[in-house]
Amino acid sequence: NYKYNPRQTIIMGSTTETQAPPHPALLGSLTPPSGSKCLNFSPGPTCLPDQVMSEIQRQCFSPDRLSSMYLSHRSPEFGSIIEHAVLLMRQVMEIPPNYEVLFTHGGGHGQFAAVPLNLCPTGKEKATYILNGTWSERAAAEAKKYCSPITISSKNEDGTYTSTPNLDLTDNNDNSANEIEIDPESRYVYMCSNETVNGIELHRLPNLKSRGIDAPLVVDASSDFTTKPIAWEECNVGILYACASKNIGHPGVTVCIVRKDLLGNPSPICPGVLDYTVNSKAGNLWNTAATFNIEVVGIMMDWIVSNGGVAAMEGLSVRKSALLYDLIDSSGGFFSTPLVSDEQKAIRSRMNVPFDINGGDEEMTNKFLKEAWERGIVGLRTLTPFGVGRFLRASLYHGVSLESTEVLVDFMKEFMNENTQK
Repeated sequence: NYKYNPRQTIIMGSTTETQAPPHPALLGSLTPPSGSKCLNFSPGPTCLPDQVMSEIQRQCFSPDRLSSMYLSHRSPEFGSIIEHAVLLMRQVMEIPPNYEVLFTHGGGHGQFAAVPLNLCPTGKEKATYILNGTWSERAAAEAKKYCSPITISSKNEDGTYTSTPNLDLTDNNDNSANEIEIDPESRYVYMCSNETVNGIELHRLPNLKSRGIDAPLVVDASSDFTTKPIAWEECNVGILYACASKNIGHPGVTVCIVRKDLLGNPSPICPGVLDYTVNSKAGNLWNTAATFNIEVVGIMMDWIVSNGGVAAMEGLSVRKSALLYDLIDSSGGFFSTPLVSDEQKAIRSRMNVPFDINGGDEEMTNKFLKEAWERGIVGLRTLTPFGVGRFLRASLYHGVSLESTEVLVDFMKEFMNENTQK
């Protein structure tokens, strides 16, 4: 366990000096002081619901059976585990029978490559990428290796994203002059339904069929899968994938849901581990499956069912995010978030709420992070290869309860009242 020692000794050349190291909260520590209950608002990986963790301990580490960590992926015991996970996921998300449910390796980044490798056999095919944040931008960059992506971006001149291209405009709409054109030769249209970094979410997928666009929709739903319903056939979803470490499990497995008519014609250079057709024919067992992770996904699906299903999950997500946004909007500018206009509010993420403190004041932000950490509130700022930005983020996945969200909001109110100039 990480322990903060404010009198840590640092050796500098031949001189020994006593110097306080950076506070753990400023290093992104997720281990609060001993005795504090950890409330993890990290953007991922993140915690699972307490009931799920208890069930994992009971079920996966029972003395009456081998843990799925040690089961052969070809054993009948694991066969029952993966069958249960697939069956429950189909039930929870109302996945039609003409879709294959695959458990893949490589996370979301693996799918950035897998999608064009499976849908663009010659490498010269066009594909349209809707860019509304960091992850769709990364996906398009990776796709350039395997196809010819056409990008439609809402990126601002300063490099930020505060909007998303509107794909639901029709000729009868007053805004039809701004209608986005999709290249008719596109093999697919790609989008990320929730951009975790930018706090932008599509609460419903666009209906491209209504505009006469036949290209299937490919959706990165890594951070919002199981938090809202999916209109699979109405929205012409061809592929939807989600890495597990936000709302459905632990890092190490990715769910990939593929419409069966898109199988059978991958690129000849597509590795077997990324080949949907190979893995479909092998019944998810072409290579060693992430046995434990898949069992955890099944347990998460059980939890969702027992807590009211996707409708209840969406309602809870609305309530949790509203608590934060209502406080931010009523704080008189002490807290602010990038999406402020009525149009922008309609795409505010329920999963990831970005906010700054006192206009991004660094000293005040660091004070906030330290005091939050002392109370067990962690994960609001994580260190990345790109450094840290002005905005903190509170991520509200299934593992964050309404009660935990209320604790964060109460702390934010208290901090604001104590640090507002009278």
